[in-house]
Amino acid sequence: MRKIIGIGETILDILFKDNCAATSVPGGSTFNSMVSLGRVGVPACFLSEIGDDKVGDIVRMFLVDNGVDDSYLTIYPDCKSPISLAFLDGHNNATYSFYKEPFGRRTDWEHPTIERDDIVLFGSYYAINPTMRYKVAALLDEARRVGAIIYYDVNFRRNHAGEAIKLMGSVIENLEYADIVRGSDEDFEVLYHIRDGERVFKEKIDFYCPRLIYSRGAQGVELYSRMLTKHYPIEPVVPVSTIGAGDNLNAGVLYGLIKYRIQRDDLDHLTERDWDDIIRCGLEFSADTCMHTDNYISREFAAARTF
Repeated sequence: MRKIIGIGETILDILFKDNCAATSVPGGSTFNSMVSLGRVGVPACFLSEIGDDKVGDIVRMFLVDNGVDDSYLTIYPDCKSPISLAFLDGHNNATYSFYKEPFGRRTDWEHPTIERDDIVLFGSYYAINPTMRYKVAALLDEARRVGAIIYYDVNFRRNHAGEAIKLMGSVIENLEYADIVRGSDEDFEVLYHIRDGERVFKEKIDFYCPRLIYSRGAQGVELYSRMLTKHYPIEPVVPVSTIGAGDNLNAGVLYGLIKYRIQRDDLDHLTERDWDDIIRCGLEFSADTCMHTDNYISREFAAARTF
């Protein structure tokens, strides 16, 4: 079976509700997606960096317990793994405070052999961080050379707004690498000061990548391509937590690409029905994640979708 390779940070999320610590879960945007994919039985491999500490041990054990290959984690001795504090408001939306220490001099990473029609998932600040850029770009070059599908989750948060101009070159390079781009209205408002999905696609994405999945929270998801534009509403739910909703939209879309045997050469020829099937998987994964405090789909949800 084809495999999915994720590139991103790992972090231990400590969730606060009413200013009291409620629970803690390993997280990180791509991490969350990979755990969900591991739970449904997709061959999943995660590339990241952790410290040689208790938090790092929790992260590694959690990946293995959820069927994700941790062989390519880079472990830095005498370094602390990052944590975040996530504060849920009255609508269970989260704001974050991050606590990270630099890993010092980074080493090159090893990665599994990338084969044609494998999928590479990357994004967030990790994908444009100047200290990581050479490593990310080298892997993306290899993925493009062999004909893998490259999926870019922009995930550009407001705490990096002051760096947007400086990092724009790397963002554009990532758009050029990508076969599918996914971003939220908030991401593109921070990057481009535009919240209209059609404008974002036509003015900022289409020149580099012909497909955009544009998420708008409770207002649903919009698909933009050179062949199709479509809005997908979501079923109204009362969320327990929205942490991981976008990450699991990504996981569900990638699950759909695998489930429906979509290869890279098929992307230019997908019909409306093809996209309906793929996006539905993303919406189902995302909705399930909102119904509990974990950052990933539940094991019960996954059990009904295991390959």
